[in-house]
Amino acid sequence: MAQMKDGNERMRIGIDLGGTKTELIALDGTGKKLLRFRRPTPAGDYNASLELIAGMVREAEQVIGCTATVGIGTPGAVSRSSMMKNCNSTWLNGRPFRQDVETLLKRQIRISNDANCFALSEAVDGAGAEAKTVFGAIIGTGTGAGIVIDGKVLEGANGIAGEWGHNPLPWPTDDERPGPTCYCGRNGCIETWLSGPGMAADLLRHTDH
Repeated sequence: MAQMKDGNERMRIGIDLGGTKTELIALDGTGKKLLRFRRPTPAGDYNASLELIAGMVREAEQVIGCTATVGIGTPGAVSRSSMMKNCNSTWLNGRPFRQDVETLLKRQIRISNDANCFALSEAVDGAGAEAKTVFGAIIGTGTGAGIVIDGKVLEGANGIAGEWGHNPLPWPTDDERPGPTCYCGRNGCIETWLSGPGMAADLLRHTDH
């Protein structure tokens, strides 16, 4: 297999690691999509998640015929100690995720919060391309958001700027207090209501389906 190319010819692989599915896209140096596919995320299994990512990268590189740079969008953030934190995919928390992926792939990778990646994409050439400030919200297995100002991601001192999933539910009614238990240890976080699992759980509380 050919090695990574330089300049505009460099191949790029981007991975969206979600709580339910993991998706990969490969781009050439001009941004043209070469392939895209997804696999179920092995929820709760850290080592299997690492192997899934490494396997998807190898599969993609077999198709494009060369080694590519790799960037990963993940829930949560990388702490100052290089461990993952604040991930609703809780099996990642407290783990040296970036270092472990680099060991498997034998190269440096880039990693960033998935909501930050989404907000930046919209700010560059999406719905927020003409805006000075962009707030991009993600509602999936979890609830997150990113903020981009003047084309740059605002990460904040603790790497969680823009995150709103662990704010309390605004104006809760009596039957909504104290709210469902969240993985963070509190009750009634917005994420326990406004997310895929949160909405499914609320449906089950009010119906027999």
